[in-house]
Amino acid sequence: MTQQDIARMTGVSQTTVSIVLNERDDAAVRIAPETRERVLAAIRRTGYVADPIARRLAEQRNRFLGVFTYEPVFPAGLGDFYHPFLVGIEECAESIGCDLLLFTSAPVVDGRRRIFHSGNRLRLADGCILLGRWLDPEELARLLAEGQPFVSVGRRDDAGGPVPYVGADYPAATAAQVRRAVELGHTRIAYVGEGSGAESHTDRLRGFTEAVDRAGITGVHIRFGEPVDVMDSLLDQGVTAIFMEEFADGAILAAEAQRRLLGVPQDLSFVALGDPTRPAGTDLEFTGFRIPRREMGWQAVEVLSAIIDGTGGTMQRLLPCQPVAGTTLAVARA
Repeated sequence: MTQQDIARMTGVSQTTVSIVLNERDDAAVRIAPETRERVLAAIRRTGYVADPIARRLAEQRNRFLGVFTYEPVFPAGLGDFYHPFLVGIEECAESIGCDLLLFTSAPVVDGRRRIFHSGNRLRLADGCILLGRWLDPEELARLLAEGQPFVSVGRRDDAGGPVPYVGADYPAATAAQVRRAVELGHTRIAYVGEGSGAESHTDRLRGFTEAVDRAGITGVHIRFGEPVDVMDSLLDQGVTAIFMEEFADGAILAAEAQRRLLGVPQDLSFVALGDPTRPAGTDLEFTGFRIPRREMGWQAVEVLSAIIDGTGGTMQRLLPCQPVAGTTLAVARA
């Protein structure tokens, strides 16, 4: 079915069909309401859809938005950490009349996908949303240099230029949890995790360190390793509250504390700095915060659409995290 077919069926010109289809007015062609409705009825009856390639030539957009993830498995499962991001992306794309292209053919090299490869089809989309804890700085720099519209879900600062992103305000969320611990009498607290590499990790540690310094208490940083060794180190240093970079590591360490007959939170408090990124077997309701994953996905599409349309606006956004009261942070033990 083509526009010419619709024109023949309704007894109008192809130009009239095009004007009606694209919902625009043309001073040179006056279209009576009954004629417009006759064309729309034929379009509905036949299920006609405009050729996306022809539309791209006409308006420089085909209303396809790409989604690319560096993770080796696309986040399709409901329990996957990245799934809420994808839900937000899909909902916003639907609200602005765009379709999604999921770029899943990129080869996996050393456990990670690559955007640029021999079969790269990124330009099929008007722009692309990038998902993943780690994004390749060289590929981000190339996207910037080539002027390809894209938005990162998560703050990025290592591409040699300003990267458009929608991220979570980890420093503020972490600092708020430190203040809660201080109010409950904790004066020796620990950050357990890498605190480096991914921006989400460095942001958490920065928020922790700055809040500790402002409160005038003692804060220590320990990388997660063998639970027995980590717990020994924490107890030797008199730590009473543990801030966990990774939720699942917190579950492991809390189990080690309970194995030693330490009460959680009576003897040792725990704070989870975000949602589980991998399965975590625990019945504890961790105190901490949740990442606004669905809203981040939604706003990433908003930012990308503004970049494509050239309408401007804030290209780098940090969204507040939602505090979770939980049951694992209590008054510091004597």
